[in-house]
Amino acid sequence: MIAGVIDSSPRRASGSLFGLAYGDALGKPTEFLTVAEITRRYGPGGPRALVGDPALVTDDTQMALAVAWALHDASAYTPEVVEPLLRQRFGEWAVSPDNNRAPGMTCLRACAELGRGLRWQEATVADSKGCGANMRVTPVGLLDVDLDTLAGLAQLQAGLTHGHPTGLAASELTAYAVWLLRGGAGLADLPGLLIARAGEQRRVYRADWLGDLWQRCGATSPEQFVARGWDECRQVLDRLVAALGRPDDGGDPCRDTGEGWIAEEALATALLCALRHPDDPVAAIARGATTAGDSDSIAALAGAFVGAAHGMAAWPQDWSTRIEYADQLTTLATRWD
Repeated sequence: MIAGVIDSSPRRASGSLFGLAYGDALGKPTEFLTVAEITRRYGPGGPRALVGDPALVTDDTQMALAVAWALHDASAYTPEVVEPLLRQRFGEWAVSPDNNRAPGMTCLRACAELGRGLRWQEATVADSKGCGANMRVTPVGLLDVDLDTLAGLAQLQAGLTHGHPTGLAASELTAYAVWLLRGGAGLADLPGLLIARAGEQRRVYRADWLGDLWQRCGATSPEQFVARGWDECRQVLDRLVAALGRPDDGGDPCRDTGEGWIAEEALATALLCALRHPDDPVAAIARGATTAGDSDSIAALAGAFVGAAHGMAAWPQDWSTRIEYADQLTTLATRWD
């Protein structure tokens, strides 16, 4: 199948949305543990079962739902329509009593500034490329849109809180990966396709979506600003390719592609987990949860990738009623499937 042509028969949107939540739930209790502590607690394969009823998620899934609902409510996918909806949903998340899952300080700080009514280019944390920029972007990749719109949406939702160019570029690549997989691309094809995209977009500044954001970071031009982000993403994608060229020793994938606290490393390490276990989605998210880094974000993104590749049948059938926010995930996934 040609990448980008939606094939809904495997329920790929459901597989991706639920996969993100499943990975998040498995990584939630392991995020601040060492790999030795994780394997001592769960065994060498890491956590492979949901715990609790419901099984709780973190701010990663909560913010992905905020993005998803903003997209769901949009009458058109333009910056003028989508930005106020993202601002509203992020603001509601920030003050929600459910926002008690150790959320990132960048997101909280930016949301507070958005709540004061500042332009988002002024509210964002301009020097942050934390993984909060792309842990929530995967719903963008589930839309049946052209690549320019996908890029604009991905970068805009990132930019509201994380203004660093690498946060923007990594978010676009994360959404693009989901878009490709939902369109039928193979997991093994992703590194090459993402590297090609990074090269093509290296000096493309989307002013219609980003406005004057580039001026916040001391860049001499919009092109210089955005090139930095794509270059940093390309560097970590090269590390991903190098890692895939070596046999899997079963160890912590963070050793090869980083701990995932920053956007480009979260993308690459999640991809590494997915590509190490392309035919075993539960093993892919368990691998993400068995890391010394940002385990919930890594496992969540890995789940979104393998879920988009395999569809809802990838996951244990009883998990869909046991995960937190199952009703919202079902409503959104049903629309996009």
